[in-house]
Amino acid sequence: MHKITDSFGELVFNDAVMKARLPEPAYRKLKDTIRMGKPLDADIAGIVANAMKDWAIDLGATHYTHWFQPLNGVTAEKHDSFIAHAPDGSGALMEFSGKELTMGEPDASSFPSGGLRATFEARGYTAWDPTSYAFIKDYILCIPTIFCSYGGDALDKKTPLLRSMELINTQALRVLKVFGHNDVQRVIPTSGPEQEYFLMEKALFDRRPDLIFCSRTLFGARPPKGQELEDHYFGAISPRVLSFMRDVNDELWRLGVYAKTEHKEVAPGQYELAMIYSNANIATDHNQLMMEILKRTAPKHGLVCLLHEKPFMGMNGSGKHNNWSLSTDTGMNLLDPGNSPKDNLQFLVFLSAVIKAVDEYHDLIRASVCGASNDCRLGGFEAPPAIISVFLGTTLYDLLASIERKEEYEEGARRILESGVCMIPKLRMDTTDRNRTSPFAFTGNKFEFRMPGSSHSTADSNTVINTIVSESLSEFANRLENAEDFRREVFRIVRHTMRDHKRILYNGNNYSDEWIAESAERGLLNLSTTVDALPSFVAEKNVQLFTRHNIYSDREIHSRYEIQLENYAKVIRIEADTMLEMVKRSIFPAVLAYVGDLADTVLSKKELGLPTSAEDSLLQQLSMGTELLHSQMITLEEATAAIPNTGALAIGCYCRDIIIPSMGALRATADNLETITAKEYWPLPTYEEMLFNL
Repeated sequence: MHKITDSFGELVFNDAVMKARLPEPAYRKLKDTIRMGKPLDADIAGIVANAMKDWAIDLGATHYTHWFQPLNGVTAEKHDSFIAHAPDGSGALMEFSGKELTMGEPDASSFPSGGLRATFEARGYTAWDPTSYAFIKDYILCIPTIFCSYGGDALDKKTPLLRSMELINTQALRVLKVFGHNDVQRVIPTSGPEQEYFLMEKALFDRRPDLIFCSRTLFGARPPKGQELEDHYFGAISPRVLSFMRDVNDELWRLGVYAKTEHKEVAPGQYELAMIYSNANIATDHNQLMMEILKRTAPKHGLVCLLHEKPFMGMNGSGKHNNWSLSTDTGMNLLDPGNSPKDNLQFLVFLSAVIKAVDEYHDLIRASVCGASNDCRLGGFEAPPAIISVFLGTTLYDLLASIERKEEYEEGARRILESGVCMIPKLRMDTTDRNRTSPFAFTGNKFEFRMPGSSHSTADSNTVINTIVSESLSEFANRLENAEDFRREVFRIVRHTMRDHKRILYNGNNYSDEWIAESAERGLLNLSTTVDALPSFVAEKNVQLFTRHNIYSDREIHSRYEIQLENYAKVIRIEADTMLEMVKRSIFPAVLAYVGDLADTVLSKKELGLPTSAEDSLLQQLSMGTELLHSQMITLEEATAAIPNTGALAIGCYCRDIIIPSMGALRATADNLETITAKEYWPLPTYEEMLFNL
């Protein structure tokens, strides 16, 4: 067996490779760009390109691509070979210029733009992001890039994220300067995504049109046993799944991805793979790679990986917990309370900035995780409700409350866990418990944002979090830079934060009906669907926030709003059409065939004078069910035909209010028919078959 450390990052043009292959002056200039965010020196682009090409060719690469993240939520790549004409025309050379490294021109016409350009305006540009290392995938040199239109508008998720990272660096440095940290030159938002997913047999997947077209089951009766016995979570992993995980890890580690924790999740067939935190930009790139590798590795093991947020109704959905924090280039974690939080004034300022930001922009945070698939999951008792709140735990909440009241706070002694077993050592406990129902929970030295869906890019939520926290830090920096009494002003900031924003703090059960009522009394929004939440993205205060800090232009904001609404309606329409096809071509004929054979049996028994009360009762249920199924099928068909063409929001509202309820009614009837139709007649793999065979 090879050691992980021997192969880790071997497919990455990382710092060690750059140092070995670049001339010292070029290496230093490139490092300044990567580490300090300094403008890239155009003079070294050719040197870097040549070194990158030679390294890639040594590893078998024949092509390169500008690897970018358009607004469809996945990654994109267009491959070009290194081949060029030899000067005398007698053969071929392998070339890669500085211009080819730094800039590309893919056709942008078929990517979502939300009205940023007309369809016939095809020109788009990619530009090298040197802060995220190039890597080799499938013998292709992949160069992470931003993606923008001919008019300069961002057509991707990376560009706004990088803008927000630069913003929070600027504002956090201002705060750190007043605390005397003149040695800090860079503040980096960090992210550690926890990726949840489902695995199932590919042979069964191939027999489910709903999974093929929609990535979730649109029909399926609940099995007799689901996750009620809580026997799947952290359970022993089967050899077959372990083999899959081993292949995934090997590929991720070779690509420099810090894949760390893997385990069974709560639902049958559900698993999780978490990364060690890193720079938020790199973490986003690595999570996109992780999703791709999970999906493409599964078929090698006869499996399919499902990243939909709710592939199986009645089972836990899949999220992507985003662990967010702030670190400095000197090694400080700015959200680490230390041994004595009450004396850690710097921590209290940064903590207050997050609380203030989340309260003032909780609608925007909710909008950052919109999507038809995530609507299936949020509030489903395996994910937070759509109401944003912040969990701090008792210790920190009591500390902030005492500061608000101007009372002295006495820190309690460290708690010790005594197991009662003599050979087990006494263990120091954390100062507070965790709250797994909270959407935005403080977990020791970071915040865990639990609302993103498993298929989401972390770029969206991190862009929002970086921006809103920067807004708070900017205000606090203004106050602290001009304070006559620095210490007094710090405590005023904390007191004012609690006075004005403590409504967002909640340590209780976010799943309870009491919280729903209480949150409304506090004035917190409950934006339960994408259509409810997305208008917040274009609310005037949020547009002003983004444009004031140059994260998005007004055009870019509205383009994303339109794209999200259009995508929501498209997803619902595809699901409705898939349901209709499955009912017409599979479910309805199958049940009718069973009814026909059952009716023949009844006639035969009656001719023999045998009792048929059981068959008569079943026939009655089936006949009533098929009549209702046919009626609901017609209703859904008519509803899809009547989708308005009056603007994206109106179409989205129609899908939410008319199409989705019609789909739900059709599913309920079909699922009931599944439970009374003989197994050999039912045309689709059942939940029992799909969930309990790995």
